[in-house]
Amino acid sequence: MAEKKKKLLQGNEACVEGAIYAGCKFFAGYPITPSTEIAEGMSVRLPKIGGKFIQMEDEIGGMAATIGGSLAGLKSLTATSGPGFSLKQEALGYACLAEIPCVIVNVMRGGPSTGYPTGPSQSDIMQAKWGTHGDHPAISLTPAYVQEILTETVRAFNLSERFRTPVVVLYDEIVGHMREPITIPAPGELEVIDRAKPDCKPEDYFPYDDRFEVAPLAPFGEGYRFHVTGLNHKQDGFPTNDSKVIRANNERIMSKIENHKEEIWKNDELFLEDAEVAIFTIGSTARSARFAVNEARKAGIKAGLLRPLNIWPFPDKAVRELSKRVKAIIVPELNLGQMILEVERCSSGCDVVGINRVDGEPITPAEILDVIKKYK
Repeated sequence: MAEKKKKLLQGNEACVEGAIYAGCKFFAGYPITPSTEIAEGMSVRLPKIGGKFIQMEDEIGGMAATIGGSLAGLKSLTATSGPGFSLKQEALGYACLAEIPCVIVNVMRGGPSTGYPTGPSQSDIMQAKWGTHGDHPAISLTPAYVQEILTETVRAFNLSERFRTPVVVLYDEIVGHMREPITIPAPGELEVIDRAKPDCKPEDYFPYDDRFEVAPLAPFGEGYRFHVTGLNHKQDGFPTNDSKVIRANNERIMSKIENHKEEIWKNDELFLEDAEVAIFTIGSTARSARFAVNEARKAGIKAGLLRPLNIWPFPDKAVRELSKRVKAIIVPELNLGQMILEVERCSSGCDVVGINRVDGEPITPAEILDVIKKYK
């Protein structure tokens, strides 16, 4: 077995390593700070392994080409930041309804509009769930460390391939540009999932076969001719106005994620067994929170940390159970209040307190510790 490799990598570089490990063979995108290093890295790596890199004319084209690469049978990736993520939303909704697996990395920066391109933010949390219109499935992973960016990028591809759905990897500029020593796992060390392919004759194939929760997906060009549309469709892919079919299909694309939340949820927990006050946060802010919790413990305050590695589907069960045991849940986030709305929705019987910054600077451990001390 090949040996593990240790490297000093930037977060965005680790994303490239994760994508290659997962078997990504296609990247289409448009340069945008602070995610550009992902495109640069993929432009170098993909040609060496028989993959394809295309710099598109804009962000809309980048998302559309990523969908096309996936339909052709290749694991496909695009990367962007806030303004580009906004432009990708219509095509992202198309991928949700047409059930096309792909991975979108959004390295968050300040907004709205052009905002603060070189500063950190966590302003796209709600957009990652509700950015495109209609009821649609949403999976968004939220790594906080460079090593995690690698492993969560692999997990993003696995979830996308398993459920035939777009998956967003959501982290902020600080983690994207931070350098940390990481280990590149040996081949076979991490699970890699490939999409199910049909085992029937081409003439018997339905791309949305209603016998399956997630139907097998045939690559274009291998003899399986089928229709793909953003309209509500029948199991053969062609549009329909049948209300029963439309309802069943819309409910199914939601339930294929909802029914498997327990398998998708992944949380990092610190000192929650006896915690009297807890921090709920993601990304670079969780790094400050971890330090603040450790300092609080030294001062005799029973603080703990709940850090979700996927903000969507939201870990409502973990938050609900935690809220019954603690005096307060503190929610630091680099926006004016997005995650806190979900924490409040799921909480029962405890205070929910926000800490917010939108000035391009990180939330410090001291800011979090000051709020923790109020519950001593």
